[in-house]
Amino acid sequence: MLNFNIAVVFPGQGSQSVGMLQQYRDDWQQVEQTFDQASRVLGYDLWDVVSNGPEEKLNLSFVAQPAMLAADVAVIRIMSEQCMMKPYALAGHSMGEYAALVGANVLDFQDAVGLVAARGRMMQDAVPQDQCAVAEVVGLYDELIIKYCTLASEESGEVVEVSCFNAPGEVVIAGHNIAVDRVIELVQEEESLKRAVRLPDGVPEQCSLMKPMAEEFAALLQQAEFNTPELQVIHNVDAKSHDDVDSIRDALVRQLYSPVRWTQIIQIIGEEADAIIECGPGKVLSALTRKINKEMHSYSLATPESMQRFLDSMSHDD
Repeated sequence: MLNFNIAVVFPGQGSQSVGMLQQYRDDWQQVEQTFDQASRVLGYDLWDVVSNGPEEKLNLSFVAQPAMLAADVAVIRIMSEQCMMKPYALAGHSMGEYAALVGANVLDFQDAVGLVAARGRMMQDAVPQDQCAVAEVVGLYDELIIKYCTLASEESGEVVEVSCFNAPGEVVIAGHNIAVDRVIELVQEEESLKRAVRLPDGVPEQCSLMKPMAEEFAALLQQAEFNTPELQVIHNVDAKSHDDVDSIRDALVRQLYSPVRWTQIIQIIGEEADAIIECGPGKVLSALTRKINKEMHSYSLATPESMQRFLDSMSHDD
């Protein structure tokens, strides 16, 4: 297609599942190659965990994050071989941003594996898991949820903040148990509320509870080699692209304790993209794209069948 712009987005932690990409592995060598590369960095067989579990192990942050990175990168490697179109922009949700940086040749894949494994472990260790919670709130204006978070924090003296602006009226909050539960209690009074529920992943990412680990992780980022992006990467923390490697490192540090601005990212991408492609397991980001921009063509490449549908659609001129 002439003058047809695609953007690629990558899911992060939470989209992992036991058995993911099995269909791809049966037919595409990129899956095995990518997971072998990751396994050499990690010192254990990552594909075995992805294939056989147990689920409790795969869901640990320091396992889930490299597993999702490998899955995301494997899918874009397959897509790049099959599709001649180069994306005009890349973005990743939370940890998925590292897959975007690999796709833009900012980070070497194996360096990125080491970084996200360390990132996941530091997050897991940053705060006691039984003291914290993550919840989804759907149906309310962002400003109202922010107000309730502020009120709950003031009442309890504990932390609760919006950690993800995922779509209009769809946010994730994170913080201490008592404050998160108080927000859930407060929003029940709102007539437009659709749901307010705790999520299984209790690691309070993208909130100020992660600030203590940020300095340590920043030191790791300084040790890793970063290159100038070959493609535009839209960052979570400010919904902007950066060409300077120090600015990219800074964006990754601030991402640890700042909310994911996914709604804004998709709106910005939508100004130039004709289609947004989700590379990785699941369909979470494709669903969010449709909520943010109903006119946007959105494709999930979670299976070989969905990959083929995307390729077929690209082979026909509008």
